[in-house]
Amino acid sequence: MERSEFEPGLFVRCPKNPEWGVGQVQSALGEKVTVMFEHAGKVVVNTAAVALDRVEDF
Repeated sequence: MERSEFEPGLFVRCPKNPEWGVGQVQSALGEKVTVMFEHAGKVVVNTAAVALDRVEDF
């Protein structure tokens, strides 16, 4: 099983989709990260294709 740089509980933003708001990582397996975003709901993000930025102050 491949470890991801993102861990469940971590808060992130998607710079390509700022309207999604802040999201919390639900699960991460390799490059597939499932995030629950404020305004977009649950989204599975392929981090090989789409960058996620960590949010430290949320």
